[in-house]
Amino acid sequence: MSASLKGAHITGIHLAFPGYGTDGPTLEIFQYAKEKKGSAAAINKPGYTHIAFAVQNVSKALEKVEKHGGGRVGAVVSAEIDGVGPINFAYCRDPEGNIIELQKWG
Repeated sequence: MSASLKGAHITGIHLAFPGYGTDGPTLEIFQYAKEKKGSAAAINKPGYTHIAFAVQNVSKALEKVEKHGGGRVGAVVSAEIDGVGPINFAYCRDPEGNIIELQKWG
């Protein structure tokens, strides 16, 4: 998936929130086949890892995060997810070090 995690394999599910249509928000729960151990937050560790936001333009949203004191974690990635479609995404850190995923489907 991510250019900075070569050979990454994940399994997971998106759970729809009640009261929304098919385009409503979801809670994504997933697990990496190979998890990284340690104390610093990383996208492939057990427990809370990051929060994801759908954005109109991943690169522009990433620039805003950086402008306000955050930083990149890897590169902007374009991928095709079997059965779901194309996605552009990037991981970044907010000014407090929390990991954020910025994503644009379609």
